[in-house]
Amino acid sequence: MHARHAKILDIMTQKKKATVTELAETLAVSEVTMRKDLSRLEAKGFLKREHGYAVLTESEDVGNRMSIHYDIKRRIAMEAVSAVNDGETVMIESGSTCALFAEALLTQRKDITIITNSVFIATFVRNKPNARVILLGGDFQVDSQVMVGPLVRKCAEEFFVSKFFVGTDGFSDAGIMSTNLMRAEAVRSMASSAKQVIVLTESEKFSQLGVVALLPYKDITAVYTDDQIPADMKDKLQKKDIQIHTVSFHA
Repeated sequence: MHARHAKILDIMTQKKKATVTELAETLAVSEVTMRKDLSRLEAKGFLKREHGYAVLTESEDVGNRMSIHYDIKRRIAMEAVSAVNDGETVMIESGSTCALFAEALLTQRKDITIITNSVFIATFVRNKPNARVILLGGDFQVDSQVMVGPLVRKCAEEFFVSKFFVGTDGFSDAGIMSTNLMRAEAVRSMASSAKQVIVLTESEKFSQLGVVALLPYKDITAVYTDDQIPADMKDKLQKKDIQIHTVSFHA
């Protein structure tokens, strides 16, 4: 993504709504250029355009969630690419950071196959050269653009991979959490078909709670996050033999 596009998303995360004129002046470009930028960001699902305005829509749509803390998510995704070698087949679960990771993986590595339950991810990386994506079947959740239900479990059982990458909605004493029961079941099904589970999350999730247990800490191999992870949480994870990889919160 163009550096200016990332700056636009940072502004929109803070303001939620801004005029084309305001954004153009802030970033020192013409309104024509700004309209083109906003059109590209709208096409990717990051925001919506109204007459003379750009609006960040608050919803469970993964494209909208990706625009929040976009730059941090992008850097976490780029860091996690180091866990994968050329020629690997990996599982990736639905989520905004996971989508950016899938894109980075196909950009930085060769001969990668991605197995996912995320229609959004499959669509997001469709234009990457040589992208090979296996989409697990199931019931389609429209907002999150993800497949869930018993068919996901049956499909996932057909595979076994070295690494499964997953996001999270929060943390508890028991492990990582979700806000969606059906998604949690899909995650557990996919995790059972992988040797390692690797969590990709921005640090603010460490202070949030989900309502459904996703995976216990004993099943997690590593966490990729930013350096604002609370010290007590970092210590807790390390004591459970979970590897912690961090990127700078401030680029």
